Amino acid sequence: MIYKSYTVEENFSILENNITLFYGENIGLIQEFKEKIVINNRNDLLLRFNQEQILKDPNHFYNEINNTSLFNSKKIFIIDNSSDKILDIIKDIILKIKENKIFIFAGVLEKKSKLRIFFEKNESTNIIPCYQDNDITIKKIILNKLKGYSGLNTTMINNIADNCSNDRSKLNGEIEKIKALFNNKIIEHEKLIKLMNLREDDDFNIMKDNAVLGSKLNTNKLLNSVYIDAEKTPYYLATINQRFYKIKEAIENSKNIETAVNNLRPQIFWKDKPILIKQCKLWDVRKIDIALDKTYAVELMVKSKSDLDKTIIFKKLIIDICNLANAA
Repeated sequence: MIYKSYTVEENFSILENNITLFYGENIGLIQEFKEKIVINNRNDLLLRFNQEQILKDPNHFYNEINNTSLFNSKKIFIIDNSSDKILDIIKDIILKIKENKIFIFAGVLEKKSKLRIFFEKNESTNIIPCYQDNDITIKKIILNKLKGYSGLNTTMINNIADNCSNDRSKLNGEIEKIKALFNNKIIEHEKLIKLMNLREDDDFNIMKDNAVLGSKLNTNKLLNSVYIDAEKTPYYLATINQRFYKIKEAIENSKNIETAVNNLRPQIFWKDKPILIKQCKLWDVRKIDIALDKTYAVELMVKSKSDLDKTIIFKKLIIDICNLANAA
């Protein structure tokens, strides 16, 4: 039987059969379903398997299905990373489950997937597609998870939603940070914005590092997902320039890049050192000077022409830097 994910979220007990398949691209929602399974069956014996484990040793899995638990009333099986490869085993054990329950988790399954077709057509199985969230569902989740918090308004909800780009995994992380910061359950707008901006700055730095590394694939993805605040353009440009100055200083002062990076003052944070070392190996003084000329030109445009779309100009700069990193 096919269920809508939101109906199962609201009432997990509506699942009629003892074998269930969850599939789809919504990793955050799938993780929440796993957590519900653990909570709802805390008094039962929980057994976790990966598809590859079962395929390598199917007898072990069959034995667990067939053997009765001595101390628990039933067994709950969770099978991760599933695909069509496990279908024959599922067909074999579907009548042997008895009072036990099996929850199977898969990624995106195409319409022609044999596993998906089997679960959709079989009356003794449950199947729940976990599609990506949209603005409406994300905002409903925010309201639900922050129920009881005072000060929450539409603007704040929009801020939180925008910061996670309809990604439930990101949203869950943001909600945890909000609950930790506002443990008195009173949300203050200014503090919330500062909390959100920390995430924006982290995302910007990741995008900047990928561009300077010449990673076209990652840079393009990040350009589409990272929020660029037009008013922070001077800060972005200063951060990029600072990175190029560090690279230039390192490659001019020593033939050994690792030694040069370790000798930079002020010291580079240990987590940034491997990235900076890789960047130093891609750039030379000539290319750095070209990049600095580009950032200076953007800075002049931004300061002299108020009607420009700063976001578009800045994104073009990021693309130019990425291309320059790959240039000979």
